Amino acid sequence: MSAPTPSPRKTFGRLSLPERNFVAEALRTETVGGVLLLLAAVAALVWANSPALGDSYETVSHWHFGPSSLGLDLSVAHWAADGLLAIFFFVAGVELKRELVAGDLRDPKAAALPVVAALCGMVAPALVYAVTAGVGGGSLAGWAVPTATDIAFALAVLAVIGTSLPSALRAFLLTLAVVDDLFAILIIAVFFTDQLNFAALGGAVAGLALFWLLLHKRVRGWYLYVPLALVIWGLMYNSGIHATIAGVAMGLMLRCHREEGEEHSPGEHIEHLVRPLSAGFAVPMFALFSAGVAVSGGALGKVFTQPETLGVVLGLVVGKTLGIFGGTWLTSRFTRASLSDDLAWADVFAVASLAGIGFTVSLLIGELAFEGDAAMTGSVKAAVLTGSLLAAVLATVLLKIRNTRYRRLAEEEERDDDLSGVPDVYEQDDPDYHLRMAGILEKKAAEHRRLAKEKAAARDALAQLPGGAGDRHDGPA
Repeated sequence: MSAPTPSPRKTFGRLSLPERNFVAEALRTETVGGVLLLLAAVAALVWANSPALGDSYETVSHWHFGPSSLGLDLSVAHWAADGLLAIFFFVAGVELKRELVAGDLRDPKAAALPVVAALCGMVAPALVYAVTAGVGGGSLAGWAVPTATDIAFALAVLAVIGTSLPSALRAFLLTLAVVDDLFAILIIAVFFTDQLNFAALGGAVAGLALFWLLLHKRVRGWYLYVPLALVIWGLMYNSGIHATIAGVAMGLMLRCHREEGEEHSPGEHIEHLVRPLSAGFAVPMFALFSAGVAVSGGALGKVFTQPETLGVVLGLVVGKTLGIFGGTWLTSRFTRASLSDDLAWADVFAVASLAGIGFTVSLLIGELAFEGDAAMTGSVKAAVLTGSLLAAVLATVLLKIRNTRYRRLAEEEERDDDLSGVPDVYEQDDPDYHLRMAGILEKKAAEHRRLAKEKAAARDALAQLPGGAGDRHDGPA
């Protein structure tokens, strides 16, 4: 007798219940943060382009403060990009660690899809930029600008347009962004480090070793870790490596697997505490002091005429979409994975277009790529805003077309007829669920039988009354 053929894995199939709950909580925070990010970006544009306030935006952004003796006399915009974004990348590091040890990325087969999709979603926009800038005779320095996806901005778009995107697609978008952030971190560390201060770098490494040792010895107390984290960040900044790398490194060191008796791992607990600070304050403040670019007809026209800025726009809108969609299709084509029966490839294409929203990390890389060229930095920022807006519009149109289908799938995922607190789709193999449903249906059946008897008795009583229904003659007179 031949062995049964294993059934193919379903791409974008239903998540496990713990993973679904984690994703739902993470997405709620990121969605709120994304709305704040949108508001901050709009506020920056209004502030920078207001005739009465425009000068004050530049004044505040370039105002310096901090201990110069420690090499930290930085502008407000610099503190936002190097300081506050370290919190964002710390959360990204914790997310990546959790995905590697407890999430989808711990299974190589499940990890293949988001990893390949993220890689293709970074290579394709870089190639689109390189071709566009190369053909137009522009600088290739900005090749990395359109490679990053901004998950908070993307989720804010979903919240604004009100689409009921299935949880599997939302989880794919979140995991894709985590992998995307990892590669963006590597790009920043490898390609945007010019000179190294080995003494400062050695101090940062020693600080990270102490950080790891304290975690390994189960030492507790925020009053130890927070000052140590600040010292590590300061040393990393002075080493010449972008300071946000310190945040990632510390995030990756946290333990994200649960031990016996633990409801949450330390990584999950700390991420739960820090994520609102990252999404609700750090990232919006970075946006406030990075998105304030001059917007005019002439400036917008240059976005589509300069090879560098056109490359950024096409990289985000075209490169990201085709790269992620193509990577997903290739993974499904050459593995045993098959698309979920509830979805179509049009849904994958729509989510891929949503990933073309590159804001936070794209703005950061734009500043690093054209450092020293204020005019080009401003143009690239305008291109990032334009490309992200076009990607958002395209995704909105594509997702709205399928929104009725998404709403039905979302209702099925949330239905809890037995009132157990767990969606029914996760209880189909539980005998107790079916017993609870049997009891509920039996009660409903008994209630309907009682009502039927009452209505029948009332109808018979009415028929017996003089002039009632029984005395009526419906025939011809």
